[in-house]
Amino acid sequence: MPAAARPVLCYVTDRHLLGPDEDARLAALSAAIRRAIAAGVDWIQIREKDLSGRRLSELVRDAVGAAGGSSTRILVNDRLDIALGLGAAGVHLGEESVPVAEVIRWRNAEPTRRSFLVGASCHSLVAAQQAERDGADYIFFGPVFDTPAKREFGPPQGLERLADVCRAVRIPVLAIGGITLENSASCLRSGAAGLAAIRLFQESFDFLAAVAQLRSGFSPIR
Repeated sequence: MPAAARPVLCYVTDRHLLGPDEDARLAALSAAIRRAIAAGVDWIQIREKDLSGRRLSELVRDAVGAAGGSSTRILVNDRLDIALGLGAAGVHLGEESVPVAEVIRWRNAEPTRRSFLVGASCHSLVAAQQAERDGADYIFFGPVFDTPAKREFGPPQGLERLADVCRAVRIPVLAIGGITLENSASCLRSGAAGLAAIRLFQESFDFLAAVAQLRSGFSPIR
């Protein structure tokens, strides 16, 4: 599908980059989520796979409350139960999660849940096309560039493969994996509807400046 005029920006969380002490890094993560909301990030995917159910629930509850009244939508990685129970805007599914088709089948049977987003991570053209057939609202495709967080999924896919996926599906494709302010425009020129990133947002000295740069013609802010 063609790239969106206004790209979707998704901050993907990773508290492990915020220090060794669990309580301190959860506090830092909550603060980062608030900065992202204030900066106007479209989506925040809470991707804390190894966090206990209780602490993840606390984090999601806090994020949903902080996003209330804003344009930011909170998505929860994998944990459909927590996403639903705490009023998140959607769930993001990985390759080992509940199948997209099962979640879509449930959503279609619940008229009040039609606005609930269901997304999927994909690492191949075949997987992207299957996610679309299964009813996913959007996909993350990557890793486009090299990044430590995505090395388990193999070598970088590159811009050419990203473009192939964007042409092959009609649902929004968000590029993920090694996204920076410098290479973001190339992803959008390749057809991506948006950008998903951990470090780009979480390690940004100035969330507002980063989002402004991504929203504006993609020329570096001096």
